[in-house]
Amino acid sequence: MLYIVRHAWAEEQGEEYPDDERRPLTKPGRKRFRKFVKHLSKCGFNPRSVATSPLVRCRETAEIIAKHVESEPKVTELDCLAPGSSLEPLIAWTRLQTEGDCAWVGHNPDVGRLAASLIGEPRLALHFAKGAIAAIDFDHEIAAGKGQLRWLITADLLDS
Repeated sequence: MLYIVRHAWAEEQGEEYPDDERRPLTKPGRKRFRKFVKHLSKCGFNPRSVATSPLVRCRETAEIIAKHVESEPKVTELDCLAPGSSLEPLIAWTRLQTEGDCAWVGHNPDVGRLAASLIGEPRLALHFAKGAIAAIDFDHEIAAGKGQLRWLITADLLDS
């Protein structure tokens, strides 16, 4: 299973955070995403490898995942997950991960575009809310157009 994750709720860019790359998650955003991950981990969400954009908000989101799933995966920063993400290097990295399920933590609109390309619908507009996670399954090796979207879920599930 491949999980695609949009970073959780981050501080707004502005006077306090003029550099977009350094915007951290908000305190309520961290708390909400932590609760969401803990809930999903009870339902089988357990990536063994986590790749993240090098931007602070994604790195912090990835670290929450790593800390609150059973496998305690290593987090790897990949430049190809920065805004403007590239699919082929991500597929190549994922193919090298031999321990099981992987997660990619990135940005909007890239995460929607990546997910759509993996399920063979590159023009599809998949919307990922902040902190949303999609699960994509592959019968064989990960490849563009060969995935099946199993679910796409947001933290709103816990708010209802």
